[in-house]
Amino acid sequence: MLSFVARRLVATLLVLLVASFVVYVLTANAGDPLLELRGSRDPDAQAKIANLTEKLDLETPPVLRYFKWLGGAAGCLIGQCDLGISVARGELPVTEVIATAMGSTLQLITAATILAILFGVAIGMTTALRQYSGYDYTVTFATFVFYSLPVFWVAVLLKQYGAIAFNQFLGNPVIPWWMPIVLGLVGGFVFMAIVGGSLSTRIKTFVFTGLATGILVALLAITDWFAQPSIGIVGVALFSMGNALIVASLTSGLRDRKALTAFGLAAVVAPVALYYPLQYLFFFGNAWWTIAITVVILAAIGVVVGWFFGGDRKPYLARIVGLAAALGTIPLVFDQMFQRWSTYESIIPLSSGVISTIGASTPAIDRTDDYWLQMLDSLTHMILPTLTLMIISLAAYTRYSRASLLEVMNQDYVRTARAKGLSERIVVTRHAFRNAMIPIATIIAFDFGGLIGGAVITETVFAWKGMGAVFSDALRAIDVNLMMGFFLVTGTLAVIFNIIADLLYSALDPRIRVS
Repeated sequence: MLSFVARRLVATLLVLLVASFVVYVLTANAGDPLLELRGSRDPDAQAKIANLTEKLDLETPPVLRYFKWLGGAAGCLIGQCDLGISVARGELPVTEVIATAMGSTLQLITAATILAILFGVAIGMTTALRQYSGYDYTVTFATFVFYSLPVFWVAVLLKQYGAIAFNQFLGNPVIPWWMPIVLGLVGGFVFMAIVGGSLSTRIKTFVFTGLATGILVALLAITDWFAQPSIGIVGVALFSMGNALIVASLTSGLRDRKALTAFGLAAVVAPVALYYPLQYLFFFGNAWWTIAITVVILAAIGVVVGWFFGGDRKPYLARIVGLAAALGTIPLVFDQMFQRWSTYESIIPLSSGVISTIGASTPAIDRTDDYWLQMLDSLTHMILPTLTLMIISLAAYTRYSRASLLEVMNQDYVRTARAKGLSERIVVTRHAFRNAMIPIATIIAFDFGGLIGGAVITETVFAWKGMGAVFSDALRAIDVNLMMGFFLVTGTLAVIFNIIADLLYSALDPRIRVS
């Protein structure tokens, strides 16, 4: 594997060198970066032109200037990057501009990409298993609609109905009496369509999920939850229970009593039992390392419990129970953020509302020392741009996943697994799913690497200063150094994710070897 990675890195390094040379020369010859100053009436314009000409080394031909830039870029290998200054960003060092933009972009696209992958693959797989059903046709129609929508239009609609209208609702969060009934009926129909099965199974699913949805909405209305949202120990218990049931149904099944006991103890009881002790850890510690500690503690508990109840399959049960237990960190983190809700509402500008439509953070929040408050602020700013990117990507992942699983389900080894008497759940999760994910792994790797370059339109609509803004600023101002800093990051990451995709093939399919 190491020799494979080394060969790929050497080959792609040559490609990056050639591509960077072409980009540098084309950008340098695209125009004059000092054109605006040359037409300025500023009495100090000539002095500024002379200063920038010297700093940017504009008197040197672009071909020779490239090799000077390459020498500074090579210093990144030893931690001494020198990518010059940016004219478009007020003569700031390019490394500083790129570092700030990378942080904003990673914060945005990581959440959008992960959510799009999880929901897209899940929806695509379920439609493949329910091929030619009403659920399949409905999802197919919706995905084609979402896939064809222009991203700027989706962003504007989300601004109007996902921020402005919802902020108005939060100002007076009154849920009418008929809303639990309507949402209960909708939830029952949706889950009934997804689960499918015989008529009795459909009726049971509709009644159970419809009642659960209606009761949940009614409880939110009675407790006035939207006025003062919170998770609490009850919310942690409910989330952990649902999470344990989902993971168990996809892995061991709901009829395995030993596995269900392990899931119950590690993924439900453990987060609830640790709720109050963890309050002290969260209160006195930095948010990020306390989250990491919580994940490790819960995962360790899950591994130990899974190993204890595993019997002849200790490693397998330890892995899946450890994963389910670690996911119990999610409601604990949201609980800490919602505990600061009143403080957050008192700090943010009243004109912007809770769900922000512009920017990546609130300046007043950035100056506080409360990490959980800063996380809540980042979350409210990320909701709209994340949904915008997720909706567009979700449609693609749904279609790719459906097509891939349908192809795999017709293979000989799937029919053999069924002939051996294995349940449909085991056939799908252990035999078909991994092979269906091989083409999806390629798409995921390239999409994530491409999104690092920034979602230019989305960032523009939501005034999000990320890599997309860096690219547009560099292009508009003919800022060679800034453009090359952008290319260096995006090109390198594209190469890395390309190699990761190749390594994922061997992890998903044992027949593939990176040799």
